[in-house]
Amino acid sequence: MPDLVCFAHLHWDFVWQRPQHLLSRFAQHGRVFYVEEPFLHHDQTEESFAHFEVKERQNGVKVLVAHLPVGLSEEQSDALQAKLLTAYFAENNISKYLFWYYTPMALSKSRHLHPVLTVYDCMDELAAFKFAPPKLRELEQELFQKADLVFTGGQSLYEAKSLQHHDAHAFPSSIDKDHFGQARTKLAEPADQAGIAHPRVGFFGVVDERLDIALLGELAAAHPEWQFVIIGPVVKIDPADLPRTANIHYLGGKEYKELPAYLCGWDVATLLFADNESTKFISPTKTPEYLAAGKPVVSTPIRDVVRPYGELNLVQIASTADEFGQAIGTALHQTQDTNWRTRTDEYLATISWDLTWQRMVELMQQRLKAKA
Repeated sequence: MPDLVCFAHLHWDFVWQRPQHLLSRFAQHGRVFYVEEPFLHHDQTEESFAHFEVKERQNGVKVLVAHLPVGLSEEQSDALQAKLLTAYFAENNISKYLFWYYTPMALSKSRHLHPVLTVYDCMDELAAFKFAPPKLRELEQELFQKADLVFTGGQSLYEAKSLQHHDAHAFPSSIDKDHFGQARTKLAEPADQAGIAHPRVGFFGVVDERLDIALLGELAAAHPEWQFVIIGPVVKIDPADLPRTANIHYLGGKEYKELPAYLCGWDVATLLFADNESTKFISPTKTPEYLAAGKPVVSTPIRDVVRPYGELNLVQIASTADEFGQAIGTALHQTQDTNWRTRTDEYLATISWDLTWQRMVELMQQRLKAKA
C-alpha cells in the first residue's frame, strides 16, 4: 500500500475508537500520517511561527498537529496549513500516497495535493452534530466527487451515503474481542469505582449532546437502589446541566486500556442515547464492546443497535424511562441466561476490527489496480 495520510476531526489521544483501531493496523504495513485540527497560539501573531508538531503513536503512526498564530482568517489558516503539508511531504519523501478523510473540512488544506486513491471513511453524520460548520455539507459533496471509495460507520449511514456515491460500503462498528473479553475475568477494581455499591449500571463514551441526560436523571430518581456509573469526557454541553443525584457517579475520561477493569465491575451496560439529529445515523462501537465484556445491554432505539442487536435479542431496546427501568431489571439477571450468552458469542465471532480492516484493504487494492 502507498503511504496513508489521514485527515481527522478527532484528536488521536482523545478517545480510542474507529480511527485508532483502523489506522494502527495500517501502520503495521506502511507509513501512516494522522493530520489533526490545528492548535492556535494566542501569544503568537506572526505567520512565520507556523510549524508542524510530530508525535509518534501506536505502531509508528505519526500524528501531525499544525501550530498556528492567532488572528488568521479561515482562508489564511487553510492556506498556511496547505503550505505546511506541502513542505512536510517534500521533506519526508511522501510522493505516492492515499488520502483517508474523516472530515470533509480538511479539503480546504489538502485539495491541492494529488493522492493515488481517496477514501472517505464516514463514521458519523458530522453535519448533524452540535456546532457543525455551515459549509460542511457543501464540502462533503466535493469530497464525494473526489472519493474513489466511501466507507460508512453503520448501516443507516450507508443507506444515506450510497445514494450520493456509486462505490459506498457499510463497515459497522466492530470490536477487539480479546481486549474487552478481559472484563469476563477477575480484574482489580479501579480505585474511583471500588467504593460504589451494587447494582451498577454503566455507560462509557463521550458525554455530549447525544447522551439523553433527561433519561439518565429520570432513571436515577426512580431507582435510587441502582448506581449509575458514567465514564467519559464532557464536551459541547455545560457540565452544570448534567443530572446530579447521589446515585450518579461521573468518573471522567479513561484510557482505552482501563475500560475492561471498569466494565468488569458493572452489572448492566447501557446505551443512553437521545433521539435527535446527532444520533440518527450513529453506530455505537460500544455495543459489541459491552457484549464482548459479557455484560447485558439496554439501549434506546438507535437504528444501528436495533438492527441487528435488538432483532437478534442480544440487546434490550427501551424507549421510555419506565421501559428502560424494566429492561435494566431484567438485565440484572441476564448473565445467568446461558442461551443469551451462547447466541451473543456466536454473533461476536463474526466481527472484528482485523476483519473490517482486511476487507477495506481488499477494496482499496482493487481500486488501485483498476486505476493503474
